[in-house]
Amino acid sequence: MDRLIPRTMSSQHPDNAMPPPWLETPFIAGDDEVDEVFHSWVRLGCQEAMWDAEGKDVDLNVVRKLLAKYGDAFRDRVIGRDVFLTYRIPNPAVEQGERKIFFETLQSIPKHFDAAKVFYGEKAVPPVFEIILPFTTSAHQLIQVLNTYRRGVVQLADIFIDYPHVRLRDIIGEVRPEKVEVIPLFEDLESMLNIDSIITSYVEMTSPKYVRVFIARSDPALNNGLLAATLIAKTAFHKLSKAKNYTGIEIYPIIGVGTMPFRGGLNPENVEAFLKEYGEVSTVTIQSAFRYDYPENMVAEAVSKLNRNLPARELPDPDAIDYVLMAKVVSKLSEGYRRFAEAAAPTITALTKLVPRRRARKLHIGMFSYGRRVGDVELPRAIPFACVLYTLGLPPEMIGLSVLNDLNEEEYDAVMQLYHNIREDLSRAASYVCMENVNTLLAGVENPALKPLANTLPLYVESLETLENQLNIRIGPKNTTERKYSNIVNNFLISFIEGDLASAGEELLRAAKMRRCLG
Repeated sequence: MDRLIPRTMSSQHPDNAMPPPWLETPFIAGDDEVDEVFHSWVRLGCQEAMWDAEGKDVDLNVVRKLLAKYGDAFRDRVIGRDVFLTYRIPNPAVEQGERKIFFETLQSIPKHFDAAKVFYGEKAVPPVFEIILPFTTSAHQLIQVLNTYRRGVVQLADIFIDYPHVRLRDIIGEVRPEKVEVIPLFEDLESMLNIDSIITSYVEMTSPKYVRVFIARSDPALNNGLLAATLIAKTAFHKLSKAKNYTGIEIYPIIGVGTMPFRGGLNPENVEAFLKEYGEVSTVTIQSAFRYDYPENMVAEAVSKLNRNLPARELPDPDAIDYVLMAKVVSKLSEGYRRFAEAAAPTITALTKLVPRRRARKLHIGMFSYGRRVGDVELPRAIPFACVLYTLGLPPEMIGLSVLNDLNEEEYDAVMQLYHNIREDLSRAASYVCMENVNTLLAGVENPALKPLANTLPLYVESLETLENQLNIRIGPKNTTERKYSNIVNNFLISFIEGDLASAGEELLRAAKMRRCLG
């Protein structure tokens, strides 16, 4: 390998409760995001930054602004060699209203090299050369990205502007990089279960030196629940190992994780446990809550530890898992989760209006939406979805756990063996259960927004009983700090029932600060 594979990727996920230490407000927008990249690289030690053009407007002059404002920091820290800026772009096959954004973002890539060449001179390298494609479902989509950049950006420079001699490149200069690398981001169950064939086809058609593959954890959890999402990710690692063995190409997995177990469970306090669970990955996302809701020195130390220790082990033996059995288990767990999530969706969606915004994202509804669906129901994004449930005292990790009672011995053992930290993760989440809120909702409420949730709450109670009886994990607060948290989320529910939305919003934020994340 003639390049550094970054181990830590800062991202722009809007899950922080607190403001960044370098900003007075928790809302990050405009040039704040340029400053954020600098702080992530230089102060925290992240080796990569995701520059996110999916679902939000993005500054296409980021490299020039970084070099102009923080030039001294980048004299010897070369962007594109020592630290990396990686675009996430809209998938034109999925996000129809964003297809021109897809093309515009690809067109912007060469100008970053122009800025770098002015700054670095002959030692300049392309600062941006990798593209993350969300919602990847086929090798064909990846090929389209490569071909769009090659034919629509690079080869466009060869067209004649003024006959007989003047080509576009004579006017705009050289176009570099001459090609880009694409990182498929897998987010849905079917694509993850077919990940080996998709990657194998892509490698056979393009013959890359290596492939970075991005495994989502938030959307699989939103659509299938904690247990299923964890097993899906583990299955994907085995299948990537299968693709690696077949193609002979090195594969470097990335996993996108939040700080709570539901969305992956990586925070500065549990790096060792995370390495135990996901040690085969080469790169992890360091999301906003990780960076801003913990002391900065703790964050920098945790980032350094991840940089030194990832990957902690090789990809797993592709033959060490029963794929048919795992697909069956995931289907059962997912179905159990969806029964509750679909029924409770109207309540959760209504309450997400109280979740404070942290980024200037495009609207989730209407013309520019790209919603997440469970069955026939559209859900909010994963962060506000989880935030609402945590604030209700109903942590989303518990949804669908009662399905464990329906698994046969082989299926149950497969779950327990593959999900290494299951007891620790569920125990952590169990401390956020507020039984006062459960009992209040079960007793019946007049507020129409809460009725869909109240009507399906017995399913959630079954999962709580499974947690205690099957796994011997106690629910509810275990110390004074957790009791204080339980009181806050109880105040949230009372305020909402009474129609005091301002107080409810304040309690939601107080709980998030104690939890050290929105969702």
